[in-house]
Amino acid sequence: MGLDLLDDPGLSGPARATASSARGDGRFARWSPWRARLVLGMLAALLVAAMIVPTGKPGSRSPWSGAVEGPVDAAGRAVAAPGQPHDEDIALYEAAIARIARGEHYYDFIVAEQRASDYPVNPGIAVRLPTLAWIDARLGETGQLVAAIALMLAIIATWWQRLGEWPEDRGRLRRVGTALVFVGASLGLNRHYFPLHELWAGGLIAWSFGLHRIGQDGHGGRWRASFLVAALALAIRELALPYVLLMATFALWHRNRREAAAWLVLAVLFAAGLGWHLALIARDVLPGDPHGPPWLVLRGMAGWLANVVQSSNLRWLPHFLAGPAVVLMTFGWLGWRSRSGLFGFLLCAGYGVAFMIAGRWDNFYWGAMIAPALFPGIVFAPRAVGQLVAAARIPGVAGARPAN
Repeated sequence: MGLDLLDDPGLSGPARATASSARGDGRFARWSPWRARLVLGMLAALLVAAMIVPTGKPGSRSPWSGAVEGPVDAAGRAVAAPGQPHDEDIALYEAAIARIARGEHYYDFIVAEQRASDYPVNPGIAVRLPTLAWIDARLGETGQLVAAIALMLAIIATWWQRLGEWPEDRGRLRRVGTALVFVGASLGLNRHYFPLHELWAGGLIAWSFGLHRIGQDGHGGRWRASFLVAALALAIRELALPYVLLMATFALWHRNRREAAAWLVLAVLFAAGLGWHLALIARDVLPGDPHGPPWLVLRGMAGWLANVVQSSNLRWLPHFLAGPAVVLMTFGWLGWRSRSGLFGFLLCAGYGVAFMIAGRWDNFYWGAMIAPALFPGIVFAPRAVGQLVAAARIPGVAGARPAN
């Protein structure tokens, strides 16, 4: 697909103007008409398929099933309502938080607690990392709410600044894009979801992405704040590892050796920490503990769309609108004429492919890992489609360039 010549902060005014001229009319300007038509056809087919593929709630297990509208206990936690049980995942995480708050050590009880709740403890990766439980226990309910508000505001402020760094993107695009960022991040304000690891990790990924600026040959980039935020996301949920590895790959591609080394060291340190976590879990696993069902399940397009829709505010839309919205949000990143636009596309599409081949139906909440970072992409979708149409030179289509 090719990297753009520009990046957000990296070039001076004259150099940026020269790069803009060399770039032409956008990412697809130098594509052959047949190549552009092929991609347009594939995009149209994906949109039609997304209208047909169901994105509804898989079964009855859903942390998004509105438990907060039901009764709550004295501490404000949702309890079982008639005909609508409280989600078992969140109940397990809340129990772990409560025991840590009482002074117990996570690894002294978590395997027995998970086994008693009829959750698998074999393989050990089925037991969550302790980071979020420790943080939630220390913060308490009020602190968790403050942290959720602070994270949402940080994501919005970061992307407001980010979307305004290009003169061509200021104004309406900046306002609409930031509003969509709010829609994507606002789900994290519901206190019922605070024990859910993917919710926090996904918000941190969106914040980290907004903070990052890609440099070239070690110059012009800003990545340290993004790195620290991503490290916290990875410490909360190992599903943030693909984001870290993609950051490392981009840094290597642009010859930012120091940054690439930092991301790779983070991945190595995480692998060591995960190994320590698995060793502590293994000491309490009994020979009779059954293995959990496999995560490698080929769900196809439904896995991608259902994960994202049911883990975001898109779940309020009918499936024939929600599914195509996910496709356009992903593809739309290619309409942002910067290296970060390509990064956004690879990030969202990469997680989408992963959801097609990994994760069971009851793991749909994994979609929260990418949903907050996905939403800004749709604001660039009209530009991306328009550039493709122009490159395709389709006879009779307004805006298409005439063939030479």
